[in-house]
Amino acid sequence: MTDPALADAGRTRIAWADAQMPVLRSIRERFGKQRPLEGLTVAACLHVTAETANLVTTLTAGGAQVALCAANPLATQDEVAATLATEPGVAVFARHGEDLDTFAGHVADVLDRTPRITIDDGADLLVTLHAARPDLLEGLLGGTEETTSGLVRLRAMQADGRLDCPVLAVNEARAERVFNDHYGTAQSTLDGILRATNLLLAGRTVVVLGYGPTGRGIALRARGAGAQVVVCEVDPVAGLDARMEGFEVMPSLEAARRGDIFITVTGAPAVLGRSHFEAMKDGAVLANAGHFDVEIDLAALREIGGDGVPVRPLVSQHVLADGRHLNLLASGRVVNLAAGEGHPASVMDLSFALQALSVEHLAAADGTLPDGVQPVPDDIDREVARLKLASLGVQLDELTAEQRRYRRSWE
Repeated sequence: MTDPALADAGRTRIAWADAQMPVLRSIRERFGKQRPLEGLTVAACLHVTAETANLVTTLTAGGAQVALCAANPLATQDEVAATLATEPGVAVFARHGEDLDTFAGHVADVLDRTPRITIDDGADLLVTLHAARPDLLEGLLGGTEETTSGLVRLRAMQADGRLDCPVLAVNEARAERVFNDHYGTAQSTLDGILRATNLLLAGRTVVVLGYGPTGRGIALRARGAGAQVVVCEVDPVAGLDARMEGFEVMPSLEAARRGDIFITVTGAPAVLGRSHFEAMKDGAVLANAGHFDVEIDLAALREIGGDGVPVRPLVSQHVLADGRHLNLLASGRVVNLAAGEGHPASVMDLSFALQALSVEHLAAADGTLPDGVQPVPDDIDREVARLKLASLGVQLDELTAEQRRYRRSWE
């Protein structure tokens, strides 16, 4: 499945990322001494990158056996997969560009390891486990979820009475929201678009569809690069926030006539559809920064613009009947990973520190947590932020005894 000859290159890449992940490294050192995950099998469906490799070795340092498959085949770094395949206690099922059938087979291979804890980036493991392998539920301590899209799926399962294990919503931890969504995805999304197209953002109109924590960061950074930014939203509070931040806010069909570059980041299907494509300018660029490749209606795009012609390695050009060209990036997959390298390692340092400590929490709870999606404990969130500040040499003030008393008093 992996080419052993790539392992040396993978080790170099992993070491480079590790140098920028001091928080996870400090947790790995403690795990190596305390072994809080001794004897547990952890299944992970994540982007197989150098940063993920450092999470995997942190878990194995804590005593876990780890089975890993790819959440996004286009993000898989084959040299990293090759290196992890040589690590004791690690089984890797991932190959760059694998098709959907292979992906599904790899998810099944990971679940065949009978995990006690799952780590998801899109809920594929837990959805598949509940649908196809309910026999594994009895021994399952719980799981963690890294993405907004995954939490949408899991909460839908919970609403239907189908979620039969606890899930820690890592994506909603405060440290994750600030670092991963606002800074990480924002920077890496623009990086992926620029790598794929080599376009100048200054002077262009960028349409951001979705103004959550990630969309807000993308909009701010696009404006910082000199773009005119238009925001499209369905939530009135988010729309008001965008307007107060100085962005134009309008319906997506109106924005379709204005935009040069479109970035979807909503977690919803068909955010850009046929009516939008028919209104767009010649040369418009379509990029998705949501988790799944459903936000741009690919079937409608192919129906009116054909299968598309590759014009750059990650750009497919679709020609409409009137001769206009629409440029789809990375086949509609998440552009920051498919066309870029994803988040910088220093961002994933916090995300994976939260994951490691959440796995430790599930192991320590030993099946006593209630079923359903629940927040990451606040002490984990605060500890990760504290460790990050310490790595930056930053100190904080502390409340005095009088201030603590005042905050507790109702008088």
